[in-house]
Amino acid sequence: MKTISIWGSTGSIGIQTMNVVQQFPDAFQIHGLTAHRNVSELFMQAQIHKPQYVVITGDVDREVWEKKFNKLGVSILWGKEGLLELASSGVEEMVINALVGSVGLEATLKAIQAGTNIGLANKEVLVMAGEMITSEAEKKDVSILPIDSEHSAIFQCLHGESKDQIQRIILTASGGPFLHRDVSEFDSITVEEALKHPNWEMGKKVTVDSATLANKGLEIIEARWLFGVQSSQIDVVIHPQSIIHSMVEFVDGSLKAQLGAPDMRTPIAYALTYPDRWEGDYSKVSFQNPISLDFQQPDFKAFPALQSAFHAIQAGGTAPVVFNAADEVAVDLFLKKQIRFTHIPEIIEMTLQDHQVIPSPDLSTILKINVETRAKAEKIASLFQ
Repeated sequence: MKTISIWGSTGSIGIQTMNVVQQFPDAFQIHGLTAHRNVSELFMQAQIHKPQYVVITGDVDREVWEKKFNKLGVSILWGKEGLLELASSGVEEMVINALVGSVGLEATLKAIQAGTNIGLANKEVLVMAGEMITSEAEKKDVSILPIDSEHSAIFQCLHGESKDQIQRIILTASGGPFLHRDVSEFDSITVEEALKHPNWEMGKKVTVDSATLANKGLEIIEARWLFGVQSSQIDVVIHPQSIIHSMVEFVDGSLKAQLGAPDMRTPIAYALTYPDRWEGDYSKVSFQNPISLDFQQPDFKAFPALQSAFHAIQAGGTAPVVFNAADEVAVDLFLKKQIRFTHIPEIIEMTLQDHQVIPSPDLSTILKINVETRAKAEKIASLFQ
């Protein structure tokens, strides 16, 4: 039985991870679950899985929830300190990091230092500190198994292959809900429209990022560190059907592609059961009806956040930290309806242009730049409000 913890268990990826775990009740033992404010969902999960610990990082009524979880025999850890304590335990064989945004960075580093393998859905960890995280994982002989469908696809395509024979990695993108919207109409895009992704069910932040293609930008930076390639070896292609999840081209011109239905439980299950594949109740591609596989180049003018990501990875150092922090601030303001959809990439690029890159930053520098960038991005955003 594999002992695991699931960080962000009440979010979209977390809930789908719980679904996979429930399909194999004799295979997994849950040591810890974490949530921010959705404590009711966390409590229901704890009733079913009886973890040893839960971590609550949001502002909730501590006295009420202490009593409820204590009756279940579940201990509560609180706040960022609680998350870091759970991460440092070293009890689990694997942690599923399904947190959103930069909050998972320090905890991931602590888990790696404790010798725990990481199932990574929290792409911001490698965006902000890819060199540090991958170096520490190598030092501790810890595996980082990707859960994003694109990176899982690349991971599978590279199985049995030599990395020095990679010509390029090709990340596929659905193009989001505005692929065919005229760019002249982008100013009028509403929050409700941006949250209607054509293929995937995801949390609000990543859904908006998919609409701006900033998400693909984050994935470029993540792929650079996860697979040890240069930014010049990473391309993006629009594939509206989301059946090919990504591809690898080798030096002889051969292409490997990983295909599947757009169901996040499939890459989640692969990370949990690697190197095996277990049969489960996941969506599958049907060939009963004709299937089209269409491709086109991304429109950098319509989706400039993607171009900003390339600028960030080429600049290196702290530039990806700035890209990520500015994006988090801008998306949050858009979701609150305080700025327009088109302001998101503008805020990202303006914040990047205002940053003096620091090469090879340590953790304290990364965290400092993250905080400073958020304040700077908010100041820039005020120009649009």
